[in-house]
Amino acid sequence: MLLHSALFALHQPLRRMATSSKAKKKTVRLASGRKRARQDVVLNAANTALRSRFRTVVKNVQKAVAGGDKVKATEIFKSAQSVIDSVADKGIFHKNKAARLKSRLSSKVKALALSA
Repeated sequence: MLLHSALFALHQPLRRMATSSKAKKKTVRLASGRKRARQDVVLNAANTALRSRFRTVVKNVQKAVAGGDKVKATEIFKSAQSVIDSVADKGIFHKNKAARLKSRLSSKVKALALSA
């Protein structure tokens, strides 16, 4: 059995690891495809910026809640709601995810207001 596997290994071509070589970038031949690729670069940059803004706003609300300042937390949360909704409307995140996040942040802000 050992001899068989050794012979089998000799006949197989050498395989390189997938991570050793860079992935080849495919060039698009059709004009519509090239235009789509150009547009994708711009859309990707816009989506990345909006996603970053979304995360920053959420972190700001969480920091305000952790700080214990209920006035500041409610003020930041009110401004954060519009950002969260706009990101969900653009399809970057699902609407249910945005609603779930707003609900959780709202409950934290309300708990902070009740405890103080």
